[in-house]
Amino acid sequence: MTKLKFGLTIPQGWWSDLPTNDPIKQYEFSKKISRSADRLNFYGLYAYDHFIPHHEYNINNNFFECFTLLSSISSITKKIRLGQIVTCNSYRNPALLAKVLSTLDVISKGRVELGIGAGWYQNEYSSYGYNFPSNVERIKQLDESISIIKAMWKYERASFHGNYFSINEAICKPHPIQKPHPPIIVGGTGEKYLLKIVAKHADIYNNPFGSPADLRKKLIVLKEHCHDLRKSYNDIELSVLLPCIIKESEKDVLIEINKWKKKNENISAFLERKSGGYTIGTPEKILLGLQQYIDLGITHFILNFIGLEDYTLHLFDSRVIKKL
Repeated sequence: MTKLKFGLTIPQGWWSDLPTNDPIKQYEFSKKISRSADRLNFYGLYAYDHFIPHHEYNINNNFFECFTLLSSISSITKKIRLGQIVTCNSYRNPALLAKVLSTLDVISKGRVELGIGAGWYQNEYSSYGYNFPSNVERIKQLDESISIIKAMWKYERASFHGNYFSINEAICKPHPIQKPHPPIIVGGTGEKYLLKIVAKHADIYNNPFGSPADLRKKLIVLKEHCHDLRKSYNDIELSVLLPCIIKESEKDVLIEINKWKKKNENISAFLERKSGGYTIGTPEKILLGLQQYIDLGITHFILNFIGLEDYTLHLFDSRVIKKL
């Protein structure tokens, strides 16, 4: 049986997951959680690649930039892997992104993963001055970008001439430590186009906040794309990003949910709608929920812990990870 991997999102500001309003104290909290995860049995730390928080109720809150945060966290951790969920392809030239990741792979001594997607947050695009083309066009751009990144990591001088991006004998030194290259996680949900890019390029497919029923449908389509491209479906590791509230009792779970209701009355409905609540509850309930994903072939889990504190990680490690 393939070993299960459990990662978590770094407290960053995406869902009001940073204590206090002091950015220095918030960053210290991010470091504290990262160090704890590194000492426990967690596989990876992941950062959202956005510039502003998603939900309107916390739009003015602090939010740390993805790659700056990952670079700093790499220097205070030893074994845990580092990735993004997921890099927005539109925000960086792919050759630059290849250079950033190869440097970070060296800094971290070979612990980097590239999570990448076509991008979706239109308000963020507009506020930061990026064009927001159609879904299909953004996915075509993603295809070219991954091709460029792979070439930059493989060849001494890489060239590529596409409809959206081009490079001419580009040098990316140092190359990443990991061979043949850092794992490439492609994230998204679109079946006709995005999952075809997964079949073509991905080492890992990540589905954001999908229920087991949703994922079952996506994986059937992914198998079809793999067949059409003559790729092995079994060579792609399957991953899911899930919100997680874990407490010793259901009473404590309800208390945590009610805290979030005060921030946004729709938050509990959002969590239930997005993931079906399979990772919200006591350790015993979460084990049952995770098993439904495991039965689909999911082996790579990324948890966005809500109400996160150091004890949360110890509880999840001792009562969930060590039980599986």
